[in-house]
Amino acid sequence: MEQNISLLQAWGIIRKHLVAIFLWAILFGVGAWGIATFVMTPKYSADTQLLVSRKSDTNSASNNGAQFQDQQADVQMITTYKDIITNQVVLDHVSHELKYPSRVLVKKATPARYETTLAGGKVLVEKAQPAVTRASNEETYDVSSAQLKNSIKISNQQNSQVFAITVTSGQPKEAARIANVTAQVFKTQIKKIMSVNNVTIVSKAVASDQKVSPRTTLLVLLGIIIGLILGLSYAFIRELTDTTIKDETVLSETLKLTNLGHITRISGTNKLAAHSKPVGESEGNSNPRHLSNRV
Repeated sequence: MEQNISLLQAWGIIRKHLVAIFLWAILFGVGAWGIATFVMTPKYSADTQLLVSRKSDTNSASNNGAQFQDQQADVQMITTYKDIITNQVVLDHVSHELKYPSRVLVKKATPARYETTLAGGKVLVEKAQPAVTRASNEETYDVSSAQLKNSIKISNQQNSQVFAITVTSGQPKEAARIANVTAQVFKTQIKKIMSVNNVTIVSKAVASDQKVSPRTTLLVLLGIIIGLILGLSYAFIRELTDTTIKDETVLSETLKLTNLGHITRISGTNKLAAHSKPVGESEGNSNPRHLSNRV
């Protein structure tokens, strides 16, 4: 049976189940907060920026046209660079560098020093010293090439010679480390792959404690909205499926029956008074015993 609900009736249903609707919203909001806080793994991001440019004689006005062409060529090359960065050639080196960091040079190697004697011979004065290196203080990370490819994103503005390498990871320091190593490895490998030297690291990635996901506030709001929708659905479904007759409007409006009147409820006190009246006694009449005497 189709039921048409007016706005007034709808508002009445909402008011009747207002507490239940709010409980649904609060329940789903708290549930979304719990999932975002305790179930979902937080993600952090870090990015490093690189500049693609060619060295040219900027003092010559005749080279302005050539410089513009070079800039346009560099911008177009960024698309190629994006593919190279996420290629196995670069990512394999990045994975190895993250797991086995290179050693840091502490002291350069020094050659042996000789002095010439009066006879024309050479005498060793100071022996050659090898270079001194130490292990890097950088933390090591065991990340495969496939994992690196999924965590790295390359982006740039239109007609800009600067592009960014953005890395998303479960740890802030790991994200920054991967971004910096990827930029350095790419800068080194691009010279061998394309025989070019036009890539400069503009800014290095810095670890940030700001989460990029999950967005807890957004998830809580979404949970509250879903709770409100389900609460409203519950309220209307319960009212529309309830076939109990609550007042005369159901008979007249829904069943199209004519209302003939109202029967009032008689309380227990009135019932007792009605039964205690003598038979034949009514308002305006005398006692029956007097009537019989007259007859």
